[in-house]
Amino acid sequence: MNELAITVIGPDRPGIVADVTEALAQVGANLTDSTMTRLRGHFAMTLICVGPSGAEAEAALAPVVADGPLVATVRQVGAEATSTPFGEPYLMAVHGADRLGIVATLTRVLAEAGGNVTDLTTRLTGPLYVLLAEVELRPDAAEAVAARLAEVGAGLDVEVTLRRADSDLL
Repeated sequence: MNELAITVIGPDRPGIVADVTEALAQVGANLTDSTMTRLRGHFAMTLICVGPSGAEAEAALAPVVADGPLVATVRQVGAEATSTPFGEPYLMAVHGADRLGIVATLTRVLAEAGGNVTDLTTRLTGPLYVLLAEVELRPDAAEAVAARLAEVGAGLDVEVTLRRADSDLL
C-alpha cells in the first residue's frame, strides 16, 4: 500500500480542509496523521495518508488547486519506522518580546543536549512572542537543559520554562 506525504498551502478560506479531504477520500486515501493551521492568514496543512498512488492523489487534488491560490505537493514516503522514544516528553514554553533567532537559538540548546523536538508552534501577538514545543529529552539531561534554556532565554529577553509532560496530554 502506498504511503504519501501531502502538503497544501495558500491563502486561508472556508472549506479548504473539506475540499482536500473529500478529494483524497474519493481516491481511497486514508488519513493517518495530519496537522493543519492558519499562519498569518495563510492555510497550511501537512498530512500522511495511505492508499492511492502519488499520481492518483495529485490528480484528485488538481481541481482543488486549479484556480491557483492553493499549492499542493504529494510525495511518496516509506512506512513509519517503529521506534521507541529515546527520552521522556517535556513541554517547553517561551514568552517574551519578538526578536530574530529565538527558535534557532533555543532549539540549538535542545539539539546539543540530544533533545528531539516533536512539535513546535509559534505565535506573534502584538509585541509578545510565544513558542510552545513538545520535546523528548533523556531523563538525566532535563535539569541541565532547563538551566541552560533559562540562561540562554535571559540573553534573548524571553522567559523559558521546561516541564515534564503528562503523557496522557500528548
